[in-house]
Amino acid sequence: MTADDTPSGDRPAGPRRAVVLGGGIAGTTAALRLAEAGLETTVVETRPRLGGLVFSFRRDSAAGPLNVDNGQHVYLRCCTAYSWFLERVGAAGLAPLQDRLDVPVLDVGGRRPRLGRLRRTGLPVPLHLAASLSTYPHLSAVERASVARAALALGNLDPADPALDAIDFATWLHRHGQSPRAIEALWDLVGTATLNARAPHASMGLAAKVFRTGLLSDPGAADIGWAHVPLGDIHDVLARAALDDAGARTLLRTRARAVTRTEDGRWRVTVEQAAEGTTELTADTVVFAVPQREAHRMLPPGALADPGRLLDIGTAPILNVHVVYDRKVLRRPFFTALGTPVQWVFDRTSASGLTGGGQYLALSQSVAHEEIDLPVATLRERYLPELERLLPAARGAGVRDFFVTRERTATFAPTPGVGRLRPGARTASPGLYLAGAWTATGWPATMEGAVRSGAQAAREALVALGRPYGREPVPGIEGRAHEHH
Repeated sequence: MTADDTPSGDRPAGPRRAVVLGGGIAGTTAALRLAEAGLETTVVETRPRLGGLVFSFRRDSAAGPLNVDNGQHVYLRCCTAYSWFLERVGAAGLAPLQDRLDVPVLDVGGRRPRLGRLRRTGLPVPLHLAASLSTYPHLSAVERASVARAALALGNLDPADPALDAIDFATWLHRHGQSPRAIEALWDLVGTATLNARAPHASMGLAAKVFRTGLLSDPGAADIGWAHVPLGDIHDVLARAALDDAGARTLLRTRARAVTRTEDGRWRVTVEQAAEGTTELTADTVVFAVPQREAHRMLPPGALADPGRLLDIGTAPILNVHVVYDRKVLRRPFFTALGTPVQWVFDRTSASGLTGGGQYLALSQSVAHEEIDLPVATLRERYLPELERLLPAARGAGVRDFFVTRERTATFAPTPGVGRLRPGARTASPGLYLAGAWTATGWPATMEGAVRSGAQAAREALVALGRPYGREPVPGIEGRAHEHH
């Protein structure tokens, strides 16, 4: 059967239609922009929810029912497009930013634990980090001076330079006098969390983007924000309400099977629903806001000059370890660590809805290739003693629950050379567009990159249709607002 009541050839002057494949952050953004511009927009999502890889689920735990995020997702003040997204879906107050960057860094690799802090002042760049760096206890005075010189050199780079994409971050750091300790205690501390790769395996172009934008563009650029509610409240519930308000239709539990040309030059999207069977949607615009391998599978022949490049964009895993204690063991909202397998630890007690006392900690473990498939029992034996090393209050505390969540393809792999593989939003087939953090946004695989990709795909589609971009510009994508006509 067909979802359209009349053949498209009988209504040349009728409303334009768009189909967005994928209801993650990129797809939701694209759909909002297209619907706001007056297109009849349908979102097709295989899962029973929106949000893609940013989601929550309910767990019946020994500690009581918990709202669990699949992973700890943060953003920075420089993530202007994602901040726009939060505003657009009515969630800005649910994911506040720090007043000023302040990251506790606990080193337990020596004879006794040492706490340092990476924080900024209100001074202009680069002086905003000078005081913190000058007293950072995890580096020697010589290393701190060397880091300052390398940071100044970073500030002179163009992250879009193809030559930077061709080399790895570690090579550049070694050329600029960075010791193994400086890489471990500073560069990789930030880079592992933002790139999901350590310096030897990270494109220098993407590393330059992270450090130049986050640390050297504005004093407050690296201030950290995170959701104080379950991620699903924002990226599923509020996102779906925003799509409804914009007039977009959302089809959940629906799988796209094929995208083909119609006789009149439009696009036919064949989808399959458990209850409805096979349905055909007709569209002027189709946005593929799906992972790169799925886009490769569904793109019609000729849409990309070299579609095999999509398969060369690798993926990288993230492991999340969740521990519920019977008492409070951490006084800070989060910290990061050195001298231990533990990377970043966040207090998720309030957001999870945990009641009856205790504390819920979530460990975010990037670059988790060696651990992603380990049994839960093995991970428990590894991480509980490490948490006791880091948090004296955890010694003797009861563990009410321990579980893990695994994202085997959490991000695209930011390896050297990946920049030339990432396609832009436009394809060679008029009306077909690509979105997703893996596309050519200039950013690593972040929520910011996902929003930018969705906004760019919608912008390209609307330009091709001669339509305005929507009621408000997306920072970094559209230079000014456009009026509806």
